[in-house]
Amino acid sequence: MYDLIIIGAGPAGITASVYAARKKINLLVISRDIGGQAAWSGDIENYTGYQFISGPDLAAKFEEHMRKFGIQLKEGESVIGLEKKSGSIEVKTNKGQYEAKTVIIASGKRSKELEVPGEKEFKNKGLTYCATCDGPLFSGKDVAVIGGGNSALDAALQLIRIARHVYIINITPKLGGDEIMRQQVIAAKNATVFNDAKVTQVLGEKFVQAIKISQQSKEETLKVEGVFVEIGLIPNSEIYPGITKNERGEIIVDHYNRTNLEGIFAAGDVTDVPEKQIIIAAGEGSKAALSAFRYLMQHP
Repeated sequence: MYDLIIIGAGPAGITASVYAARKKINLLVISRDIGGQAAWSGDIENYTGYQFISGPDLAAKFEEHMRKFGIQLKEGESVIGLEKKSGSIEVKTNKGQYEAKTVIIASGKRSKELEVPGEKEFKNKGLTYCATCDGPLFSGKDVAVIGGGNSALDAALQLIRIARHVYIINITPKLGGDEIMRQQVIAAKNATVFNDAKVTQVLGEKFVQAIKISQQSKEETLKVEGVFVEIGLIPNSEIYPGITKNERGEIIVDHYNRTNLEGIFAAGDVTDVPEKQIIIAAGEGSKAALSAFRYLMQHP
Protein backbone atom coordinates (compact mmCIF):
# COMPACT_ATOMS: atom_id res chain seq x y z
CA MET A 1 0.00 0.00 0.00
CA TYR A 2 1.58 3.26 -1.14
CA ASP A 3 0.71 6.65 0.26
CA LEU A 4 0.71 8.06 -3.27
CA ILE A 5 0.83 6.79 -6.84
CA ILE A 6 1.64 9.29 -9.59
CA ILE A 7 0.52 8.38 -13.10
CA GLY A 8 2.81 9.99 -15.67
CA ALA A 9 6.38 11.30 -15.70
CA GLY A 10 6.17 14.50 -17.69
CA PRO A 11 6.79 17.94 -16.13
CA ALA A 12 3.69 17.64 -13.88
CA GLY A 13 4.32 14.07 -12.74
CA ILE A 14 8.05 14.51 -12.14
CA THR A 15 7.58 17.76 -10.21
CA ALA A 16 4.85 16.13 -8.12
CA SER A 17 7.19 13.22 -7.35
CA VAL A 18 9.99 15.54 -6.20
CA TYR A 19 7.64 17.49 -3.90
CA ALA A 20 6.17 14.24 -2.53
CA ALA A 21 9.63 12.76 -1.94
CA ARG A 22 10.65 15.86 0.01
CA LYS A 23 7.62 15.27 2.24
CA LYS A 24 8.86 11.71 2.85
CA ILE A 25 5.73 10.23 1.28
CA ASN A 26 5.91 6.56 0.30
CA LEU A 27 5.25 6.91 -3.41
CA LEU A 28 5.37 5.15 -6.76
CA VAL A 29 5.54 6.71 -10.24
CA ILE A 30 4.07 4.77 -13.17
CA SER A 31 4.70 5.97 -16.71
CA ARG A 32 5.16 4.72 -20.26
CA ASP A 33 8.11 7.08 -20.69
CA ILE A 34 9.92 9.97 -19.05
CA GLY A 35 9.67 13.60 -20.10
CA GLY A 36 6.24 13.69 -21.71
CA GLN A 37 5.57 16.48 -24.21
CA ALA A 38 8.64 18.36 -22.93
CA ALA A 39 10.89 15.71 -24.44
CA TRP A 40 9.27 16.34 -27.83
CA SER A 41 9.69 20.11 -27.77
CA GLY A 42 12.39 21.89 -29.71
CA ASP A 43 13.99 25.09 -28.48
CA ILE A 44 12.52 26.35 -25.19
CA GLU A 45 13.06 30.04 -24.40
CA ASN A 46 10.32 30.65 -21.83
CA TYR A 47 11.17 28.31 -18.95
CA THR A 48 12.32 30.43 -16.01
CA GLY A 49 16.00 29.99 -15.20
CA TYR A 50 16.95 28.92 -18.72
CA GLN A 51 17.30 31.62 -21.38
CA PHE A 52 17.55 28.75 -23.83
CA ILE A 53 17.32 24.97 -23.49
CA SER A 54 16.14 22.19 -25.77
CA GLY A 55 13.13 20.07 -24.84
CA PRO A 56 15.11 16.82 -24.50
CA ASP A 57 17.72 18.57 -22.32
CA LEU A 58 15.05 20.01 -20.02
CA ALA A 59 13.36 16.60 -19.78
CA ALA A 60 16.75 15.10 -18.86
CA LYS A 61 17.16 17.71 -16.11
CA PHE A 62 13.70 16.78 -14.76
CA GLU A 63 14.59 13.09 -14.76
CA GLU A 64 17.96 13.73 -13.07
CA HIS A 65 16.22 15.69 -10.31
CA MET A 66 13.69 12.90 -9.77
CA ARG A 67 16.28 10.14 -9.66
CA LYS A 68 18.34 11.99 -7.04
CA PHE A 69 15.54 11.24 -4.58
CA GLY A 70 15.60 7.50 -5.36
CA ILE A 71 11.91 7.55 -6.27
CA GLN A 72 10.46 4.18 -7.18
CA LEU A 73 9.57 4.22 -10.87
CA LYS A 74 7.72 1.72 -13.02
CA GLU A 75 8.81 2.82 -16.49
CA GLY A 76 7.32 1.26 -19.61
CA GLU A 77 4.00 0.45 -17.92
CA SER A 78 0.68 1.75 -19.19
CA VAL A 79 -2.18 2.42 -16.79
CA ILE A 80 -5.34 0.72 -18.07
CA GLY A 81 -7.71 1.31 -15.15
CA LEU A 82 -8.32 3.16 -11.92
CA GLU A 83 -10.82 2.03 -9.28
CA LYS A 84 -11.67 3.70 -6.00
CA LYS A 85 -12.30 1.17 -3.24
CA SER A 86 -13.11 1.46 0.44
CA GLY A 87 -9.97 2.89 2.03
CA SER A 88 -7.75 2.65 -1.07
CA ILE A 89 -7.41 3.31 -4.79
CA GLU A 90 -6.42 0.50 -7.14
CA VAL A 91 -4.30 1.31 -10.19
CA LYS A 92 -4.20 -1.35 -12.90
CA THR A 93 -1.48 -1.43 -15.54
CA ASN A 94 -0.63 -3.70 -18.45
CA LYS A 95 1.84 -5.47 -16.13
CA GLY A 96 0.15 -5.57 -12.72
CA GLN A 97 -1.87 -3.69 -10.14
CA TYR A 98 -0.99 -1.40 -7.25
CA GLU A 99 -2.82 0.19 -4.32
CA ALA A 100 -2.47 3.62 -2.78
CA LYS A 101 -4.21 6.00 -0.40
CA THR A 102 -4.00 8.85 -2.93
CA VAL A 103 -3.37 9.17 -6.67
CA ILE A 104 -2.20 12.04 -8.88
CA ILE A 105 -3.14 11.69 -12.54
CA ALA A 106 -0.53 13.47 -14.66
CA SER A 107 -0.90 11.41 -17.82
CA GLY A 108 -0.69 14.36 -20.21
CA LYS A 109 -1.89 14.43 -23.79
CA ARG A 110 -1.19 12.69 -27.08
CA SER A 111 -1.17 13.90 -30.68
CA LYS A 112 -4.36 14.16 -32.69
CA GLU A 113 -4.45 12.25 -35.95
CA LEU A 114 -5.32 13.64 -39.37
CA GLU A 115 -7.79 10.85 -40.15
CA VAL A 116 -7.17 11.01 -43.89
CA PRO A 117 -6.38 8.23 -46.40
CA GLY A 118 -2.76 7.19 -46.21
CA GLU A 119 -2.10 8.34 -42.65
CA LYS A 120 -2.11 4.88 -41.06
CA GLU A 121 -0.30 3.27 -43.98
CA PHE A 122 2.61 5.71 -43.84
CA LYS A 123 2.89 6.15 -40.08
CA ASN A 124 6.61 5.86 -39.25
CA LYS A 125 7.26 5.57 -42.99
CA GLY A 126 7.68 9.28 -43.52
CA LEU A 127 4.69 10.40 -41.46
CA THR A 128 5.40 11.26 -37.84
CA TYR A 129 4.08 13.23 -34.88
CA CYS A 130 7.41 14.37 -33.43
CA ALA A 131 9.79 16.75 -35.21
CA THR A 132 12.27 16.62 -32.33
CA CYS A 133 12.44 12.83 -32.54
CA ASP A 134 12.46 12.34 -36.30
CA GLY A 135 13.43 15.67 -37.86
CA PRO A 136 17.12 14.79 -38.39
CA LEU A 137 16.09 11.88 -40.63
CA PHE A 138 14.82 14.39 -43.22
CA SER A 139 17.97 16.46 -43.70
CA GLY A 140 18.01 18.06 -47.15
CA LYS A 141 14.52 16.83 -48.03
CA ASP A 142 11.20 18.54 -48.68
CA VAL A 143 8.74 18.11 -45.81
CA ALA A 144 5.30 19.28 -44.70
CA VAL A 145 4.14 20.39 -41.25
CA ILE A 146 0.41 20.08 -40.71
CA GLY A 147 -1.00 22.64 -38.26
CA GLY A 148 -0.80 26.32 -37.40
CA GLY A 149 -0.43 26.62 -33.62
CA ASN A 150 2.62 26.72 -31.37
CA SER A 151 3.43 23.02 -31.74
CA ALA A 152 3.33 23.32 -35.55
CA LEU A 153 5.47 26.47 -35.51
CA ASP A 154 7.95 24.80 -33.17
CA ALA A 155 8.20 21.82 -35.53
CA ALA A 156 8.57 24.12 -38.55
CA LEU A 157 11.37 26.11 -36.91
CA GLN A 158 13.25 22.91 -36.14
CA LEU A 159 12.81 21.60 -39.68
CA ILE A 160 13.73 24.88 -41.41
CA ARG A 161 17.29 24.33 -40.17
CA ILE A 162 17.40 20.75 -41.45
CA ALA A 163 15.14 20.29 -44.48
CA ARG A 164 15.50 21.69 -47.98
CA HIS A 165 12.00 23.16 -47.94
CA VAL A 166 9.18 23.19 -45.39
CA TYR A 167 5.51 23.52 -46.33
CA ILE A 168 3.18 24.55 -43.50
CA ILE A 169 -0.43 23.45 -44.09
CA ASN A 170 -2.72 25.49 -41.83
CA ILE A 171 -6.49 24.99 -41.79
CA THR A 172 -7.29 28.47 -40.38
CA PRO A 173 -7.11 31.83 -42.26
CA LYS A 174 -3.81 32.75 -40.59
CA LEU A 175 -1.15 31.19 -38.40
CA GLY A 176 -1.75 31.12 -34.64
CA GLY A 177 0.82 30.65 -31.90
CA ASP A 178 3.31 33.15 -30.50
CA GLU A 179 4.08 36.24 -32.57
CA ILE A 180 7.85 35.77 -32.43
CA MET A 181 7.57 32.21 -33.74
CA ARG A 182 5.15 33.26 -36.50
CA GLN A 183 7.53 35.95 -37.72
CA GLN A 184 10.48 33.55 -37.75
CA VAL A 185 8.54 31.03 -39.85
CA ILE A 186 7.23 33.66 -42.28
CA ALA A 187 10.73 35.14 -42.69
CA ALA A 188 12.36 31.78 -43.48
CA LYS A 189 13.41 31.57 -47.14
CA ASN A 190 12.86 27.83 -47.30
CA ALA A 191 9.31 27.85 -45.88
CA THR A 192 5.94 28.22 -47.61
CA VAL A 193 2.69 28.70 -45.68
CA PHE A 194 -0.65 27.49 -47.03
CA ASN A 195 -3.44 29.08 -45.00
CA ASP A 196 -7.09 28.01 -45.27
CA ALA A 197 -5.80 24.64 -46.44
CA LYS A 198 -6.17 21.05 -45.37
CA VAL A 199 -4.55 17.74 -46.20
CA THR A 200 -6.88 15.32 -47.98
CA GLN A 201 -4.52 12.39 -48.62
CA VAL A 202 -1.00 11.11 -47.98
CA LEU A 203 0.55 9.46 -51.03
CA GLY A 204 3.45 7.11 -51.63
CA GLU A 205 4.56 3.56 -52.28
CA LYS A 206 6.73 2.14 -49.52
CA PHE A 207 7.32 5.58 -48.02
CA VAL A 208 5.71 9.03 -48.20
CA GLN A 209 6.17 10.72 -51.57
CA ALA A 210 3.54 13.46 -51.59
CA ILE A 211 0.43 14.93 -49.97
CA LYS A 212 -2.76 16.21 -51.53
CA ILE A 213 -4.07 19.48 -50.14
CA SER A 214 -7.26 21.43 -50.69
CA GLN A 215 -7.14 25.22 -50.48
CA GLN A 216 -10.32 27.19 -51.14
CA SER A 217 -11.72 24.40 -53.35
CA LYS A 218 -8.46 24.20 -55.30
CA GLU A 219 -6.56 20.89 -55.05
CA GLU A 220 -2.80 20.61 -55.26
CA THR A 221 -0.22 17.88 -54.82
CA LEU A 222 3.00 18.69 -52.97
CA LYS A 223 5.97 16.39 -53.35
CA VAL A 224 7.36 15.73 -49.88
CA GLU A 225 9.25 12.92 -48.19
CA GLY A 226 8.23 13.78 -44.66
CA VAL A 227 4.92 14.72 -43.04
CA PHE A 228 4.87 16.10 -39.48
CA VAL A 229 1.38 16.13 -37.93
CA GLU A 230 0.99 18.94 -35.38
CA ILE A 231 -2.76 19.63 -35.24
CA GLY A 232 -3.27 19.50 -31.50
CA LEU A 233 -3.44 17.12 -28.58
CA ILE A 234 -5.98 14.81 -26.91
CA PRO A 235 -5.93 14.31 -23.11
CA ASN A 236 -5.05 10.81 -21.95
CA SER A 237 -8.13 10.60 -19.75
CA GLU A 238 -10.46 8.03 -21.29
CA ILE A 239 -9.34 5.26 -18.92
CA TYR A 240 -10.82 7.16 -15.94
CA PRO A 241 -14.59 6.77 -16.48
CA GLY A 242 -15.64 7.80 -12.97
CA ILE A 243 -13.80 11.13 -13.06
CA THR A 244 -15.61 14.25 -14.28
CA LYS A 245 -14.25 15.78 -17.51
CA ASN A 246 -15.16 18.71 -19.73
CA GLU A 247 -16.29 18.57 -23.36
CA ARG A 248 -12.66 18.26 -24.52
CA GLY A 249 -12.04 15.24 -22.29
CA GLU A 250 -9.88 17.20 -19.84
CA ILE A 251 -10.16 16.25 -16.16
CA ILE A 252 -11.88 19.00 -14.18
CA VAL A 253 -9.93 20.05 -11.08
CA ASP A 254 -10.33 22.76 -8.43
CA HIS A 255 -7.64 25.12 -7.11
CA TYR A 256 -6.22 22.29 -5.01
CA ASN A 257 -6.03 19.94 -8.02
CA ARG A 258 -8.82 17.80 -6.56
CA THR A 259 -11.03 15.77 -8.90
CA ASN A 260 -14.61 14.79 -8.08
CA LEU A 261 -13.33 11.60 -6.41
CA GLU A 262 -11.89 11.95 -2.93
CA GLY A 263 -8.18 11.21 -2.72
CA ILE A 264 -7.66 11.48 -6.49
CA PHE A 265 -5.88 14.56 -7.81
CA ALA A 266 -4.82 15.58 -11.33
CA ALA A 267 -2.23 17.94 -12.76
CA GLY A 268 -0.80 19.17 -16.05
CA ASP A 269 -2.08 18.94 -19.60
CA VAL A 270 -4.61 16.19 -18.80
CA THR A 271 -6.62 18.73 -16.76
CA ASP A 272 -8.83 21.69 -17.67
CA VAL A 273 -6.27 24.22 -16.40
CA PRO A 274 -5.87 26.81 -19.20
CA GLU A 275 -2.64 27.31 -21.15
CA LYS A 276 -0.70 24.13 -21.77
CA GLN A 277 2.86 25.15 -20.97
CA ILE A 278 5.74 23.20 -19.42
CA ILE A 279 6.16 25.67 -16.57
CA ILE A 280 2.43 25.61 -15.80
CA ALA A 281 2.36 21.80 -15.78
CA ALA A 282 5.31 21.75 -13.39
CA GLY A 283 3.62 24.24 -11.06
CA GLU A 284 0.39 22.26 -11.11
CA GLY A 285 2.35 19.11 -10.26
CA SER A 286 3.79 20.74 -7.16
CA LYS A 287 0.33 21.91 -6.09
CA ALA A 288 -1.13 18.44 -6.55
CA ALA A 289 1.62 16.86 -4.45
CA LEU A 290 1.10 19.34 -1.62
CA SER A 291 -2.67 18.75 -1.77
CA ALA A 292 -2.14 14.98 -1.64
CA PHE A 293 0.17 15.42 1.37
CA ARG A 294 -2.43 17.58 3.11
CA TYR A 295 -5.09 14.95 2.41
CA LEU A 296 -2.90 12.20 3.89
CA MET A 297 -2.32 14.26 7.03
CA GLN A 298 -6.08 14.80 7.42
CA HIS A 299 -6.92 11.13 6.75
CA PRO A 300 -4.32 9.09 8.66
